[in-house]
Amino acid sequence: MTPRPAFTSHLRRLLLAGFGCLFATFPVLAQDVSEYGMKAVLFYRLPQFIYWPGGAPQPNPTVLCVAGRNPFGNALGQIEQGRGQIEVRLGVSEITACHLLFIAGSEAANLGSWLERAHARQIVTVSDLPGFARSGGMIELPLDGERISIVVNRRVARRIGYEFSAQLLRLARVIEP
Repeated sequence: MTPRPAFTSHLRRLLLAGFGCLFATFPVLAQDVSEYGMKAVLFYRLPQFIYWPGGAPQPNPTVLCVAGRNPFGNALGQIEQGRGQIEVRLGVSEITACHLLFIAGSEAANLGSWLERAHARQIVTVSDLPGFARSGGMIELPLDGERISIVVNRRVARRIGYEFSAQLLRLARVIEP
């Protein structure tokens, strides 16, 4: 016997209210998990939307690095489990093996140095630092209200040999300072 629609609807409202109370108890935790969980997914999936220099295929494995204190918690590790095409390295100081570099907020004071080193090695730079793309980074992941946005600096990317897929560019705000 299937439940009646009114009963199912009532049950769904009760469950949602219960989850709402749980998250209301831990609002900062719920916000942090959702923001950096989403940013982790975006960072992890970015290689799919990149055209590599010289028409080269996506490196296998593609090495994603995080410079500074890891803002993602264990989210990147959870995504990475069981997938051999992407390798994640946290708290890096040496970037020679990196293909994408996320520059954490803890490295804001050293941003110029990180960008200079990364661009010299043809590494895609990503961050959520405010104004990152305008400061010479390639991909910025700002929080706009409750949404994660994407800002792309195509001029910097093109200068070192990268281009982005039309799918990513449609979702992004493109700047060419």
